Amino acid sequence: MFRQALRWLIGIVGIATCGFVFAPTLEAQRGNSTPEALPSIAEKTAGLELMDGMLPLYWDTDQGRLWMEIPELDKEFIHFVGYGAGLGSNDLGLDRGALRGSRIVKFERVGRKVMMVQPNYRFRANSDNPDEVRAVPDAFARSVLWGFTAEAETNGRVLVDMTGFLLRDPINAGGRMSPGQYRLDNSRSSVYMEFTDAFPTNTEMEVELTFVQQSGSSGSGRFGGGGGFEGVNRVAASGEAATIRLHHSFVEVPDDDYEPRAYDPRAGYGANAYQDYATPLGQDMTKRFIRRHRLEKVDPTAQVSDPVEPIVYYLDPGTPEPVRSALLDGARWWNQAFEAAGYRNAFQVVMRPDSISSLDARYNVINWVHRSTRGWSTGGSVSDPRTGEIIKGVVTLGSLRIRQDYMIAEGLLSPYETGYEEPQYLEEWALARIRQLSAHEVGHTIGLGHNYYNSKAGRISVMDYPHPLVELNQDGSLEYSDVYDDKIGEWDITAVEYGYQDFPQGTDVEAELNRILEQAWQEDVLYMTGQDVATTPQADQWANGVDMADELERMMDVRASALSRFGERAIRNGRPMATIEEVLVPLYMHHRYQTESTATVLGGVAYTYAVRGDGIKPMWRVSAEEQYRALDALMRTISPSELTLPIEVVNMIPPRPPGFGRTRELFPRWTGSAFDAVTPAVVAASHTVNSILDPARAARMIEQNTFDPTLPGLDDVIARLIRTSFNTPATGRYERAVQEAIQGVVVDRIQFLAASASMPQVRAVSTAALRELNDSLTAMADESPNAGMIAM
Repeated sequence: MFRQALRWLIGIVGIATCGFVFAPTLEAQRGNSTPEALPSIAEKTAGLELMDGMLPLYWDTDQGRLWMEIPELDKEFIHFVGYGAGLGSNDLGLDRGALRGSRIVKFERVGRKVMMVQPNYRFRANSDNPDEVRAVPDAFARSVLWGFTAEAETNGRVLVDMTGFLLRDPINAGGRMSPGQYRLDNSRSSVYMEFTDAFPTNTEMEVELTFVQQSGSSGSGRFGGGGGFEGVNRVAASGEAATIRLHHSFVEVPDDDYEPRAYDPRAGYGANAYQDYATPLGQDMTKRFIRRHRLEKVDPTAQVSDPVEPIVYYLDPGTPEPVRSALLDGARWWNQAFEAAGYRNAFQVVMRPDSISSLDARYNVINWVHRSTRGWSTGGSVSDPRTGEIIKGVVTLGSLRIRQDYMIAEGLLSPYETGYEEPQYLEEWALARIRQLSAHEVGHTIGLGHNYYNSKAGRISVMDYPHPLVELNQDGSLEYSDVYDDKIGEWDITAVEYGYQDFPQGTDVEAELNRILEQAWQEDVLYMTGQDVATTPQADQWANGVDMADELERMMDVRASALSRFGERAIRNGRPMATIEEVLVPLYMHHRYQTESTATVLGGVAYTYAVRGDGIKPMWRVSAEEQYRALDALMRTISPSELTLPIEVVNMIPPRPPGFGRTRELFPRWTGSAFDAVTPAVVAASHTVNSILDPARAARMIEQNTFDPTLPGLDDVIARLIRTSFNTPATGRYERAVQEAIQGVVVDRIQFLAASASMPQVRAVSTAALRELNDSLTAMADESPNAGMIAM
């Protein structure tokens, strides 16, 4: 039914966007009766280099111009753009291989004008009535993206000059470059022929674009925290100009034999959605399908079958060993899920030939991308907006991630007894993380979203953000044999079965899809994603376990044990002692993500993506006992005794030597070039206090206390924060200095709520708490000058 509607819709959209094809005057406009004779394509392209394919290309070496032949007007293609060569800045983006949008386009001719048009598939009418169908594209604007001039024609085929279309900035790359203002300079830009070619089902074009800094717009390129903003001037050969490459792909649209699969919010897939204006009254106008690759079994009735065509991913040949093998291993985990769904060798990962562009539309790719600073890895895809079918998957893996994971292990384990060791277990730790990262980002490109659900079944998905699982042994040593998972998860198997199972003919597909999800839910294998992590303790990033308070206490014990051993053993011989700080930062902040997770228990709402009729309880509040235990655990994280550093560590970190300047990866400092022993506590305490007194969480605490007085209210939580930060005894002058810094953090955050919270009751409760605190501190001012300073 959907395929029939799609065929009908494509035909009607083509008619509606062009006018009635039988109108004779429009036929003349569209070029069937040309007012002036154009040369033939053969005449115009004589002597030019031909690249034959779906949209044939002709290269004029002398003029540096690229021509394209359009064999058939009004035929739809998928067009997408990506970066053939990037800038190298994590702050600005513009990464090699990254995609920058895709769309359906077609070419229409009016006289000598040839328009590249994007039809509007966001609004449709799946109806047998052609007038009803036509009314939708007449109501919602289409987009004419570019205008060419027909320079030659032969038997309805048209030749256009693509050079102007290519030598421009369609994705506003120049607008993203900073500091200063950058504009495209056409005199320094050209077609890049190495990755320009035509093939039977796709045509690829690449250009080298140079962006020049405008006079008087250099800017400083600095920001706080002691690190520099990674602007153009820090990553390009010269801040005066940055040259990147942009790649354009035109791809044949898939045939209409693909069967879209229904979207279900419980299934973990991204949605391809549109509004259907032919929907009967009382039904949802928004039609949703999941995004997924096309995958079919040779024999859907067999328990295990080969695929008609496997899904194949190609790894960047620029990836070094041993990372290369780790990325191949991790990406191949997905075949475990497809095997569980009854496929044999349906998911494959091989090396990409170095002669092939990573942006070639024929290949799903895993790119190993360098940046000047550590940043995110991503998984993206190009999909058919009509159906949700994924055409191409693109994984971008930041090459500095593995070095950060290695350093995390150094901080926790302090492995360098003599300083000359090269412990193999550090590399194994980091490679274990990279295997998981490879599987995670590939998962996005097969259609899956993040799954942050905290399951009683344990680690159920590679689509989670995993925190290294490090446990404390009775003798004080650390156990890390299970630091990261080494296989696909139960949820991943469930999701692949939902999205990719090829059911035999006659199957009640809707019932089977429901069965898959309901069976998983019975085993506590659920899906919750990024929108949930701030509201419910059921879903968290970079966290382990299901009891947030217990896990935070456990991680604080691990942190304390590692800090007690921390020192020069954390770095190799020959490294400046000042670089101990790089390793100290992730260890000192080891608990930061678990702190966020534990804060979600306060004012927490537990819920499911329930649908009517499934019999599942949709929502309930976290119990008072759980919330108060979470608050107890959080108070430990702002205890001065937990946030002071071993004095031996403080005394072994000198100012940075020449050639080892400050970076964003270090603690801020109030002490100039000298290491600041107090600001690490400010950073950690701010993380806790800001998480607890998040404005939305504060509002939920007020509301939950209204419905159930046994649950902590905002006034209770603020009072506990004040008692902990002001009344906890401090041992020694260093702890006292840290305690005063924590007090400032607490007061600043309460002041923020009093001034800026959206909910009036939050502002009122915060203001009342400040007044009460001010009165108390004023009374104490005679005994403590610092108390008087805070009161003022």
